[in-house]
Amino acid sequence: MSLLKCTKTSPVSRQLVIKVSRIPAQAADKELSKFAAMSFFSEYRGVVEASSSQRIKMSIHALRLGVDFQRVCSLLSWAEFEGITAQALEANDYGVVRNLNFRHGAKRWQIDVLGIRKPVILCVDCKHWNRGWRNAANLKAVEAQIERTEALAESLANYSKRIKLEDWSVATLVPLVLSLLPGQEKLYNRVPVVPILQLHDFINQVPVEIDLLLHIHRKLNYHELKLTDLHKNGSETSMQPP
Repeated sequence: MSLLKCTKTSPVSRQLVIKVSRIPAQAADKELSKFAAMSFFSEYRGVVEASSSQRIKMSIHALRLGVDFQRVCSLLSWAEFEGITAQALEANDYGVVRNLNFRHGAKRWQIDVLGIRKPVILCVDCKHWNRGWRNAANLKAVEAQIERTEALAESLANYSKRIKLEDWSVATLVPLVLSLLPGQEKLYNRVPVVPILQLHDFINQVPVEIDLLLHIHRKLNYHELKLTDLHKNGSETSMQPP
């Protein structure tokens, strides 16, 4: 917890981490050496630094040791989750748009991260605060992400330039939720809830498993059809069955 606290904004000295921990220096130094061997941080000349992915690993380790969930999450930021998501997507040749704000109807919407690789658009909601996926509130969060994804699908032509879809003829939008820890179920209403450390594996599986997931198919023909025409023609936008 001292490592998470001290590395939240910048690199710090090893001695500061030991001081903040408020445990005997020899014991703290021994634990830091153990954590260094587990690749929880990097150290150079007594200066400790942890990347977003290392801080995520530290957090999960702390939770497994029984540290209070809210206490751990208070030391993590949405930016860290979004950063991990962006890195995983880019490593798999996806373009990334973070914090997309858009308007549909009379309402403004936001999607935390878009992963874009023709013809797929992954619409990611980062729920780093969530204790687990076991109750109606969690299902409600999944339903909210479905609603956001549907809103983006209906408005997609209006934002094609911003998210670089000008040469696309069709797009398949997939809602998903990113969590800190695994839940009891991997899918809720066919929407994947992906533990952050399994995100890379999930991205690799998207092309072969997409028919098992909830997805929205949108045709895009900017020269012949307007968005209003697509909206009127129910055959142009549909939820595909598994």
